[in-house]
Amino acid sequence: MGNKQVWRLIPFLAASGSVQMAIDRWLLQQHLSGNYPSTLRFYTWSPPAISLGYHQRQYPEHWQNLTWKGQTLDLVRRPTGGRAVLHQGDLTYTVVTSGLVGNRLDNYQQICEFLITGWRAIGIQLDYGTAGRGYIHNPNCFGTATGADLVLPDGVKLIGSAQLRRGGAILQHGSMRLQPDAELFTQVFGGESFQPVQLSPSLSIDTIMTALTNAARDCFDIEIQVQSLCLSEWDEILS
Repeated sequence: MGNKQVWRLIPFLAASGSVQMAIDRWLLQQHLSGNYPSTLRFYTWSPPAISLGYHQRQYPEHWQNLTWKGQTLDLVRRPTGGRAVLHQGDLTYTVVTSGLVGNRLDNYQQICEFLITGWRAIGIQLDYGTAGRGYIHNPNCFGTATGADLVLPDGVKLIGSAQLRRGGAILQHGSMRLQPDAELFTQVFGGESFQPVQLSPSLSIDTIMTALTNAARDCFDIEIQVQSLCLSEWDEILS
């Protein structure tokens, strides 16, 4: 195995937003305290949810009682900044790591490299977004693309990421829009224009996760060890 760093890959998990955010916070804390290696994981939000940025205090009141296909949408606060994200028909990734050099944007781009490489491997070209002045006034994270976001060749945003830094450690997670529902989007964000994502319907979550895991291995020059959360870890996360 040589002297490569070993990262932990936590297998795919579908769970509520509050559980997913508790896991991400816990992983950062564990990594910061030196108990845990860097970690990569992929997950979905079940039931669908709207995640609010850590500092986002204001949001439309009707968000508290939205439903989709008979499920009530969760409203969850992220430990990271940024604005509201609708988690339905998306796949979320989390990277917890440390030892990156440079400023915040450098770190974003160091982490995003594996996303660009992984999606390219399945035939999808991504580039960094550039934000206009509309960003600050826009409650919806996917309405504008910043330098921390990845867009498709037609300008549609595919991945929006957010970051939290604690000491020398970084938690970066992001939502990859696979099959967003136009009607639900409009219910949440009103008149704002919905940008459909044109991905091949045959592109499975497994294919995407495999491509991204392989890309992470190459981009970060690491070994990856698959390890589920064990019962004692769940106890700590949910306590």
